[in-house]
Amino acid sequence: MSTLTQQIQAHANELGFELVGITPAAHSETIARYREWIENGYAGKMHYLEKHLSLKSDVRQLLAEAKSVMSLAMNYYTLDPPKALTQDPGRGQISRYAWGDDYHELIRERLLELVTFIRQTAESELKTRVCVDTAPILEREYAQKAGIGWIGKNTNLIHWRSGSWYFLAEVLVSIVLESDTPDLRGSCGTCTRCIEACPTDAIVEPNLLDSRLCISYLTIELKESIPKALRPEIGNLIFGCDICQEVCPWNSKAVSTTEPGFQPRDGNLAPKLLSLVGMTQQEFSRRFKGSPIKRAKRRGFLRNVLVAIGNWGTQRAVPALKDALADDEPLVRSHAAWALGRIGGTAAKRTLQRRLTVETEQDVITEIQDALLEIDF
Repeated sequence: MSTLTQQIQAHANELGFELVGITPAAHSETIARYREWIENGYAGKMHYLEKHLSLKSDVRQLLAEAKSVMSLAMNYYTLDPPKALTQDPGRGQISRYAWGDDYHELIRERLLELVTFIRQTAESELKTRVCVDTAPILEREYAQKAGIGWIGKNTNLIHWRSGSWYFLAEVLVSIVLESDTPDLRGSCGTCTRCIEACPTDAIVEPNLLDSRLCISYLTIELKESIPKALRPEIGNLIFGCDICQEVCPWNSKAVSTTEPGFQPRDGNLAPKLLSLVGMTQQEFSRRFKGSPIKRAKRRGFLRNVLVAIGNWGTQRAVPALKDALADDEPLVRSHAAWALGRIGGTAAKRTLQRRLTVETEQDVITEIQDALLEIDF
């Protein structure tokens, strides 16, 4: 007869969680290193991480009655797009986790189903809390302790059999569950491919990421202007970055998910940049409803698209950039100016000069002036 833990793990597998592990609820063993990471400024503008620091010291801050932590992982790997798409500078690249539906909602629903099963099976009074990504918990620490993978040099959790294309989640429960933690299998060894491949050198040393340099941070979490020195390194990445996972040898073993919600939505697989730059707020909201991309908001997403267009460098983009230079959002206008400066030419210069006569935002004025200097250089 299977134990309660085995029944729960089996049901979690049925709900789509390929990896499941259980550890006792306990004080974090990595909180000091995490605190040091924040104090060193590596969190960038993500001030909420420092705000939630005290909660992350112990999962029992989230659920006082917690006795066990279930760590779960759901595969989101779908396919490898044709190189003709990924290597086309006129197309934007979106991180594969955002190709489909918003994983927060999908996974939360599955976790609630799992909680219902646990309540029915345990036949005891139960208190629980489900956590999906945004909860203040050091989830990779608990996942590693639970034996479902190790934290790699790129700071992602890696499983020896299937790599790192996983969403992590947790369920805190007020009962003691068996913790049959297997010995960790696999490691990064001497491999440094992720460190070498990062365009912005964001992995400053093994297992240490400077978010301020990370393209995922720059295109999603950062809500203001992208530092000019980093814009050329972003290439055509318009939402997130998968480079450190794409080069990881362990991901050569990845198998496709069976979850329909993670399959690429129409238009999310290497969309043409010029088809995105003119999106209105209404069009953005409609297109990315129920998608992780909505997190960047229209202004942030178009900022990213304009950087990619600047890196593309085609004269064909000048008419679209002219329209973007008159956008209601200063953030959009400033990055349109930068893109025009990168492209250069008579038409770009004339467009910038005309806008300079009517622009009122100082940040945008500075971007236009710098762009004109770039053209004249």
